[in-house]
Amino acid sequence: MKKKISYPVIYEAAEESGYIAYVPALPGCHTQGETFEETEQNINEAIEIYLETLKITKSPIPLPRSIYQGRIEIVI
Repeated sequence: MKKKISYPVIYEAAEESGYIAYVPALPGCHTQGETFEETEQNINEAIEIYLETLKITKSPIPLPRSIYQGRIEIVI
């Protein structure tokens, strides 16, 4: 039986152009794209491949973790 897992994804604007995305719960699972939509599609595919590889190697599938975002103001 298949179950749904929802992983938090972090998206960042790339310095040159486009976006970078990564999944903190899945070390090394990251991608990029020229548009947000392309990046979203790419990270979805990266997650699927990552999890499929874990299944093939009979490795445990990490559970999603809570992600908190904040800002710290620093005077320089």
